[in-house]
Amino acid sequence: MSILHAIILAIIEGLTEFLPVSSTGHMIIYSSLVGISKSEFTKLYTINIQFGCIISVLVLYRRRFLQTTDFYLKLFVAFLPAAVIGFLLNDFIDSLLENVTVVAITLLLGGILLIYIDKIFKQIPRDYDVTFPEALKIGFYQCIAMIPGVSRSAATIIGGMAQGLTRKQAAEFSFFLAVPTMAAATGYKLLKSYKTIQSDDIQVLLIGNAIAFVVGLIAIRGFVGFVTKYGFKVFGYYRIALGLLLLGLIAAGVKLDVV
Repeated sequence: MSILHAIILAIIEGLTEFLPVSSTGHMIIYSSLVGISKSEFTKLYTINIQFGCIISVLVLYRRRFLQTTDFYLKLFVAFLPAAVIGFLLNDFIDSLLENVTVVAITLLLGGILLIYIDKIFKQIPRDYDVTFPEALKIGFYQCIAMIPGVSRSAATIIGGMAQGLTRKQAAEFSFFLAVPTMAAATGYKLLKSYKTIQSDDIQVLLIGNAIAFVVGLIAIRGFVGFVTKYGFKVFGYYRIALGLLLLGLIAAGVKLDVV
């Protein structure tokens, strides 16, 4: 993987991690189109640059992360389902990360759901925060995003709105939940692969995380304002268009799976 590809992947990660369009799906698509090999470092890199996005959430919402222990306990409860299921199905999830067909189908189905999400879950303004049972339910929704193309952001936002949260509340809780979830994924992958990291790889990882951090800051700020005002339809149409394009290319015989 060249430094140019690493930079572009970091931009894709920072831009799409917090949007309901699937950052993993977009990185798989890009890797397929430009022929990035599925080396151990490539897999490590695409997960490790999530750390830059974690820092962007902590910077933007630093006051929320200086709250009572109740806040952290709710994040822990919401994180538990992904921690357990992700650990048990790690090898199976890794195998799906190479399949563009799976990404195309989940992009399409998720897009249809996002178009109608505001009609399915009516917004009722509420002053109180997420409860522990709601946090656990949102955590199970997040597990659906282990399928590439689903989008962790989309799954948790839909889970939040299903519990009665407004668009903004659901989006922000999705950001908060991203911190322990992505930290665990990054740490686990590093623990498994650190012996294979070369000295040159460290520089690439640092550059990638720095870019993901800056782009993540911009994406979060823009997304909250946009979705609060306009909802999720535009993201739904985008997902459907991209999913249909990929399925069309696959049907035409274009080989897209990561090699």
